[in-house]
Amino acid sequence: MGTFCSVIKFENLQELKRLCHWGPIIALGVIAICSTMAMIDSVLWYWPLHTTGGSVNFIMLINWTVMILYNYFNAMFVGPGFVPLGWKPEISQDTMYLQYCKVCQAYKAPRSHHCRKCNRCVMKMDHHCPWINNCCGYQNHASFTLFLLLAPLGCIHAAFIFVMTMYTQLYHRLSFGWNTVKIDMSAARRDPLPIVPFGLAAFATTLFALGLALGTTIAVGMLFFIQMKIILRNKTSIESWIEEKVFTWSGVPEGDGLEWPVREGCHQYSLTIEQLKQKADKRVRSVRYKVIEDYSGACCPLNKGIKTFFTSPCTEEPRIQLQKGEFILATRGLRYWLYGDKILDDSFIEGVSRIRGWFPRKCVEKCPCDAETDQAPEGEKKNR
Repeated sequence: MGTFCSVIKFENLQELKRLCHWGPIIALGVIAICSTMAMIDSVLWYWPLHTTGGSVNFIMLINWTVMILYNYFNAMFVGPGFVPLGWKPEISQDTMYLQYCKVCQAYKAPRSHHCRKCNRCVMKMDHHCPWINNCCGYQNHASFTLFLLLAPLGCIHAAFIFVMTMYTQLYHRLSFGWNTVKIDMSAARRDPLPIVPFGLAAFATTLFALGLALGTTIAVGMLFFIQMKIILRNKTSIESWIEEKVFTWSGVPEGDGLEWPVREGCHQYSLTIEQLKQKADKRVRSVRYKVIEDYSGACCPLNKGIKTFFTSPCTEEPRIQLQKGEFILATRGLRYWLYGDKILDDSFIEGVSRIRGWFPRKCVEKCPCDAETDQAPEGEKKNR
């Protein structure tokens, strides 16, 4: 009951803005299309409600829809749980084991990370999910995982209804030739039952819903498999990513015989140290660029060339405005785009501000001191 109240009684009405995003719009659209068409096909053409099996089937469809939407909105609006602003441990000596977030002006609790989208430090952060337009973390990870489980199961049930509806309605209307297959839809008008004929529009809509159901089953099912693999190892996606980079850089195979429970005693401290080392190494490998052309921050700029326009990064990461004479510290890049931090007050080593994002490669040039070292940002060499 408490969880239900937390969904319908928002602490802040601004949370409703999370629905105004392409992720929730697409997700709720797929849920609405699949569930609505499954109920219509079942009641009108496949399994009428006046039969016992039809009634049970209809109740199951409603049950899938309610449980999927409940866990979806729970994951979206309850949220992952954020580290309080200005938080610090009760024992001051514990600060030596924690990272400090300059944005939140607080220490990061164990297993927490700062999310650039939410602009807060998230407790036990797994990832930022665009489909719920929120982070997946400590408080909503269970609801998110249940959503990943229930969505494929509901789509499998809906797909079964779609297939059986088309089969039963088209069985006597298909004529097979040597090279063609003809469908006589006029037979639907001569059939006294059902009341609403299964016409061409119904067939096209059912076929479209079937494609959505099968695609969702495959895509969301793979996400559920990945999530369960991480959960069973008592990790998060970010922690797995950090460890993967450690194994890659150090050359130590991941299956070194030390299982996760054995390492767990010093795991959090080790992850913090490794993350700090990776950040320091990232700053060392960064390349300093000077802005030679102004850039408005447009997603797909028309005045920077056709190749720059059509190769814009497909990501929600921001673009940053550039003015001639500014300096950028690039950390990674594509063939025609770079990603980095804007340097202010000539503090290009530590960085005074965290203004960062993508910008066209055409707008910048390497500084002489970095051009001599010929050190490319991460990802740039792979795209040459």
